[in-house]
Amino acid sequence: KVSLKSDRLGLAEVDAELVNRINGLDEIALATVRNHAVVRPGSAVAATRVIPLYVDKAKVEAVELAAAEWIRNNGRPPLRVRPLRTMRAGLLTTGGEVYSGRIADKFGPAVRAKLESFGSEVAEQRFAPDDRQTIVNEIGYLHGQGYDMILITGGMSVDPDDRTPGAIQAAGADIVSYGTPMLPGSMLLMGYLKGVPIVGLPGCVMHDPYTSFDVLLPRILAGDIIRKEDIVSMGYGGLHNC
Repeated sequence: KVSLKSDRLGLAEVDAELVNRINGLDEIALATVRNHAVVRPGSAVAATRVIPLYVDKAKVEAVELAAAEWIRNNGRPPLRVRPLRTMRAGLLTTGGEVYSGRIADKFGPAVRAKLESFGSEVAEQRFAPDDRQTIVNEIGYLHGQGYDMILITGGMSVDPDDRTPGAIQAAGADIVSYGTPMLPGSMLLMGYLKGVPIVGLPGCVMHDPYTSFDVLLPRILAGDIIRKEDIVSMGYGGLHNC
């Protein structure tokens, strides 16, 4: 048995078709983490072994040939770990009750913990009432501070008082998707404001350990540009204890 372990905190990239092709040769087993899995230093990314006591040399050469062909066609290894960047996020919490101090903010601690677990940080948190223009102004302020990412909490449902999605668009963001086919986290908004990722976070981020935000955050930190097809693909396997 041979195991490959990561030497960094990063995002695994695995080509599932090649893994299936190798396992289809029989007598050689290759197991990997899922594509886009977060791996930490020392954790296994892949492991392989032969099933019988020994195998023909031609079988091993077939595996080597398949891997070499993939590298030749794609210009990179079929299995790699891309490092996560350290990013500074600006956080805007909306909602009249939090803004006025009637209820405590629970989004801030939850979002900070998620970013810090990947070596990033919430550099500044600001608050706004349920007023569209105020939210637009605060988004502009955070963008002007040069933060690597803008996160917005509160007001992401379809209630008449929820102004956040419209304010994000009014601030000039290009919306990739409002809504994701994943539970919990279906009300997440993903967009870009002049190249800066801007994410509207649903309420479940406060209390659920794994949401659509937890799927997208590592990819953003790895430098991926999130596209509509990435959001659409989250539906398959996207039901998590909800």
